[in-house]
Amino acid sequence: MEWHAAKNGYDEALTADNAPRDFYDNIISALGQFDGDEIDRREQLQQVSLVNQGITFTVYGQEEGVERVFPFDFVPRVISGSEWHAVEAGLVQRLETINLFLADIYSDQKCLRDGVIPHDLVFEQGDFRRELIGTRPRHGIYTHIVGTDLLRDDKGGFLVLEDNCRCPSGVSYVLENRNLLSRVFPELFSRYGVRPVEQYPNLLLDTLRFTAPRGRENPTVAVLTPGVYNAAYFEHSFLAREMGVPLVEGRDLIVEDDQVYMRTTRGKQRVDVIYRRIDDEYIDPVVFDPSSMLGVPGLIHAWQAGNVTIANAPGAGVADDKAIYPWVPDLVKYYLDEDILLPQIKTWVGRRPQEAVYIRENLSDLVVKLAGGAGGYGMLVGPTASKKEISTFREAFDAAPEAYIAQPLVEFSSHPTYVDGKFAPRRVDLRPFALCGEHIRVLPGGLTRVALEEGSYVVNSSQGGGSKDTWILAELPGESKS
Repeated sequence: MEWHAAKNGYDEALTADNAPRDFYDNIISALGQFDGDEIDRREQLQQVSLVNQGITFTVYGQEEGVERVFPFDFVPRVISGSEWHAVEAGLVQRLETINLFLADIYSDQKCLRDGVIPHDLVFEQGDFRRELIGTRPRHGIYTHIVGTDLLRDDKGGFLVLEDNCRCPSGVSYVLENRNLLSRVFPELFSRYGVRPVEQYPNLLLDTLRFTAPRGRENPTVAVLTPGVYNAAYFEHSFLAREMGVPLVEGRDLIVEDDQVYMRTTRGKQRVDVIYRRIDDEYIDPVVFDPSSMLGVPGLIHAWQAGNVTIANAPGAGVADDKAIYPWVPDLVKYYLDEDILLPQIKTWVGRRPQEAVYIRENLSDLVVKLAGGAGGYGMLVGPTASKKEISTFREAFDAAPEAYIAQPLVEFSSHPTYVDGKFAPRRVDLRPFALCGEHIRVLPGGLTRVALEEGSYVVNSSQGGGSKDTWILAELPGESKS
């Protein structure tokens, strides 16, 4: 089978003349030894494995049902050890800054008084929880698990697209992708030193236990899920199982005297750390949405009393709002006195009148997103949209310009992907995962999401995208980390 480089943007595996880039020659050679029938046979084994293990994701608005099998492409993405070292340093810097920013705005708000970031960007967005001002979580850690979305520019350099500080999803697919590829195409691993990812559940459990309330020597950890109909329920159950901790719903927990207990067949058991996968507004009907049936009445007060840890902390979402994103380099300089290591994309903020005018007049040239949105919903990719789509979107934008941000269309990098019996370039991004406990640790890899439709820029799983295994190569002796 022939391999062809992408016509637009940076192709991660092939040069413009279709020659393999560093580290890809062995993969292309190994896959070239299989004919179409053998690849199809292994793809069928792959599909059966996905179905049997229940590796699913919800795609809203689809007619085929609540869940679908999460598409997986077997051509792995390869990143060198030295290149990853630079990415890792940039992610650690961002997570340090995010936690310092959250600690500041929920206490002294010095960054606002010093004019580092505009007041309205914090106070006028729904993710800032005024009810939580003055609450300091254990060790001052507000966001324990972060998934930062990256893409490569036309020269192959990494750019930060956004941070996910609330309930970032996708790490279960990172682990399952590795398991699946090693079973279905074990030959691909024979010539590479690939750093492992299976240690993530242990790292996550260590992180959660470290943040337990003071004096809890053997803390009880639980994963709080909205339930089986949530889009990421597979991940909730997967992580609970891999960590060896209970998976609970709100109805399984009760608060008494500011202590959180779990109902069990042997009576009540105190819970010390809750890894919540429920959004803020649903987590406690006493403090937030009173109609919520998913949360635990009294949970926030127990957290404020220091009797339970909630990871990630309520209110952490203010740090990953897309309207805050343009000021992250300034926040890095302010809190750490460092220049930002991972560059960002030029961003216009709709809540600023002059920038709103610019966005409206250039919708056909911009990518416009809801500032608090996720999953690819409420988004316009202007350069690929029809006149009707732009007109309809303009009406929504005019109704609430402050709800949107805009960026120029950055040409995603592409990666060879097996589609309809041939290898073809498809656009990809990358979501690495970082954990903040006693130390900040970055999983060597991440979720590579791939836009399976030709020409598409939308890689989100909830919009029908797929994923790949991401290989971070072990650094060779003497290899530079610069």
